[in-house]
Amino acid sequence: MATEVLVPTLGESITEATVGEWLKQPGDAVAADEPIASLETDKVSVEVPSPVAGVMGQHAVKVGDTVEVGALITTIESGDGAPAKSAAPQPAVTEAPAAPAPAASGDAAALSPSVRRAVLEHGVDPSTVKGTGKDGRLTKEDVAAAASSKPAAPAAAPAPAPTAATSGGRKEERVKMTRLRQTIAKRLKEAQNTAAMLTTFNDVDMTAVIEARAKYKDLFEKKHGVRLGFMGFFVKAATMALKDIPAVNASIEGDEIVYHDYADISVAVSAPNGLVVPVIRDAQDLSVAGIEKTIGDFGKRAKDGTLKMDEMKGGTFTISNGGVFGSLMSTPIINPPQSAVLGLHRIEERPVVRDGQVVVRPMMYLALSYDHRLIDGREAVTFLVALKNAIEDPTRILIDL
Repeated sequence: MATEVLVPTLGESITEATVGEWLKQPGDAVAADEPIASLETDKVSVEVPSPVAGVMGQHAVKVGDTVEVGALITTIESGDGAPAKSAAPQPAVTEAPAAPAPAASGDAAALSPSVRRAVLEHGVDPSTVKGTGKDGRLTKEDVAAAASSKPAAPAAAPAPAPTAATSGGRKEERVKMTRLRQTIAKRLKEAQNTAAMLTTFNDVDMTAVIEARAKYKDLFEKKHGVRLGFMGFFVKAATMALKDIPAVNASIEGDEIVYHDYADISVAVSAPNGLVVPVIRDAQDLSVAGIEKTIGDFGKRAKDGTLKMDEMKGGTFTISNGGVFGSLMSTPIINPPQSAVLGLHRIEERPVVRDGQVVVRPMMYLALSYDHRLIDGREAVTFLVALKNAIEDPTRILIDL
């Protein structure tokens, strides 16, 4: 008896996905709830678990195919099946940048997303590597060690589209945009076309925050198990400023303005296929430590590809830190239906005047892009000044001033 495996519900307003890779091949034994395929949506990669234990049936769709919610992708047959160790990789069949599934190692089940990514990056055949993880599973360290100890095998990557070379040896390569990149492009352009966007700048002296971080970072990490960064200060300061200037935390729906008495802060973090924006729920109720723990968890799971759909829904205000990449100044684009986004930038020493004296201070430019239909210039400037005051005097954060 065969059990159908269907594309699961992927989240609000998401009706289709792309088959990223097959984690199990026909004839492999699978356990109940074991991941058998990976789907790429507009936001994240989603693993499809087997509904029952049994034997993997034939693939009804190929890597790179677009599938709708509820569509049949494979079946699980009754029986014990064969070990997955001899399964060959599923070749990519489109020019989309979806990687073929690597062969399983020993009697291990499907490789984790982070290990699969390491396998593809290093060009290592996982079936030739002995795993040191639990139950003999491969770890990223195993893959890295194998890659450094012998010449790497050709990377299991999709064949690029044919390249065109001129007589001068110049080449071009065409690669299909990922679903995530297509969605980012569409949403950013929609934001420009819809909102009356304006950007206001200010700068902030980071001396006090840097000193506080240097003084307490070791005790902080020892107590809370997470590093004390700058984002915790900025998120907390932003929630206080949003409370004072509620228009910056509001949104437009039709001919109505929706004000929120909570601050769900979207934070941009790096993922393998680009930036993703998970949401810190009720950030106004979290301590700096709670914020840092949440951001650290988001960053780790973004790299592993294990962020959930629900964690990227909503959000009332966004903070994007381009400074980690060296950006000095930028005009960030708002994330609809939000009405504002705060851009942080790199810290650099600059001469400033303090009490009539020119001194050198670690300064950062702040940029607030906002929808001028809802937020006036006065409100935008007031928000930035409130944020600046809290960062330059972190005691304000402690006493909610």
